[in-house]
Amino acid sequence: MADEGWVAVGAGASTALETFEEPIAERITRVGQDRSDLLAFYKFPTSDARYERLTRFYNDERSALSQQPFESYDQEAKVDYLLLQNYLKRSLRTLELDNARDAEFAPFVQPFATPIRDWVQTRMEVRVIDPQEVASSFDATAREVRRCRQLVRGAKPGRYSKAAGHRAARTIEQIRNHLREMFEFYTGYDPSFDWWVREPYDRLDAALAALPAYVREKLAGIGPDDEEDAIVGEPIGRGGLLAELEAEMIPYSPEELVRVAEREYAWCEAEMAKASRELGFGDKWRAALEHVKGLVEPPGAQPLLIKSLVDQGTEYVEKHRLVSVPHVAKEAIRMYMIPPAAQKVSPFFLGGTYLQVSYPTSSMSHADKLMSMRGNNRHFAKATAFHEMIPGHHLQLFVADRARPYRRLFSTPFYIEGWALYWEMVFWARGDFFTCPEDRVGSLFWRMHRCARIVFSLKFHLGQMTPAECIELLVDWVGHERATAEGEVRRSFNGDYSPLYQAGYLLGALQLWKLRGGGCGPGTVPREGIS
Repeated sequence: MADEGWVAVGAGASTALETFEEPIAERITRVGQDRSDLLAFYKFPTSDARYERLTRFYNDERSALSQQPFESYDQEAKVDYLLLQNYLKRSLRTLELDNARDAEFAPFVQPFATPIRDWVQTRMEVRVIDPQEVASSFDATAREVRRCRQLVRGAKPGRYSKAAGHRAARTIEQIRNHLREMFEFYTGYDPSFDWWVREPYDRLDAALAALPAYVREKLAGIGPDDEEDAIVGEPIGRGGLLAELEAEMIPYSPEELVRVAEREYAWCEAEMAKASRELGFGDKWRAALEHVKGLVEPPGAQPLLIKSLVDQGTEYVEKHRLVSVPHVAKEAIRMYMIPPAAQKVSPFFLGGTYLQVSYPTSSMSHADKLMSMRGNNRHFAKATAFHEMIPGHHLQLFVADRARPYRRLFSTPFYIEGWALYWEMVFWARGDFFTCPEDRVGSLFWRMHRCARIVFSLKFHLGQMTPAECIELLVDWVGHERATAEGEVRRSFNGDYSPLYQAGYLLGALQLWKLRGGGCGPGTVPREGIS
């Protein structure tokens, strides 16, 4: 025993430390945290240092993982091992894809991005700077920004794709933000820095501020008045889709999955015709759909309606003992309103940790108010309230936060969205939930929407459909209002979702249905495509 209660470490301790095997769950947690720290430190877009460091990180982790004793793991640990292995491989692929996309616009962005990157990294590493040198560099960089405008203006038609122009504009905005953070780190603390750098910084910042809109207009055809509503997206091609499908462990081609969606849509259309006939519209199911859309709640009733439908879904699964619902999960449900501007992207209500309800307000146009009310009526919302909350996303996320939360690193829409849609299939197959034809029309509208999502998202990335054609598909196939179709497509391609996200709803649900032992599914058409 050493002084003050400390224990003396024996000579063999170092050997024990060297042979320590990191438990796989702890390894996953560490990898996720290490990655977050590296992304925060090597934060500059288009940076070679960032690309090289992340590449080394993923390769080192893959190598270290391959040396772990896989065969000695129990079943859960083996699953964790394979999930981490797949995650690291996919991360490398995504990094390479992003680097290739950045290379498309490097000729006109890198000349001014490189010196800014160097100063940002100097600030991150807290190295000594010479304010006079910074000022001189900023003046020279502002000239490079002006030269960038000349290069863009003089580019031959077709030299840069719309997607490259849109991505370049976004990247320039990020560069400007990093430059601002670097400047604000020093200004006000170093009088010499303020003296030398303030005016050169203001000139450089002004030049950068005007550049994204110019690049968008010249290369992507998006004018200043169109920025908010423009839909561009970045198709990844068939090779990119195959790599994503491999990462999602789906052994089917994009074309096979489109055929699955078309078969599912045919079943939905047949079921929609049955409900239409019950409502007195014959086989004209689109007329029946418009009728159900018009069954709106009175103004101000939507929040109470949505909450009552959430409670209905919870009571249903508990009554029939379909899934366990922890008391806190149903007790602590919260509701918030979606701001009118955000409803351009999310025209219907959302759920998960809490409810977000779209709601007509005085600031919205008459058409937008009508769209919100029609899209959130009782019969349309019946199939989405439990999808978003219980037994859908709310219950799913509640449990995920408490059971192996480290697996959140491997989040995939094929489970996240597939789980919620799987419950729609279960409720439909039981036959005692969607009891009236209006409810079935509302449910089938969303099921058709999931089919269309597979088709338009895969065909967009295959280069077979434009965003405008994707909107038309939602209007023609599903019966969307044009504004809601635009919102759905905008949300799909604005950069916040993975390329397969929209396909993950129905395909993930079919996977879960097969695991449940549900055979061909709740419909009448055999489904050979997913197993």
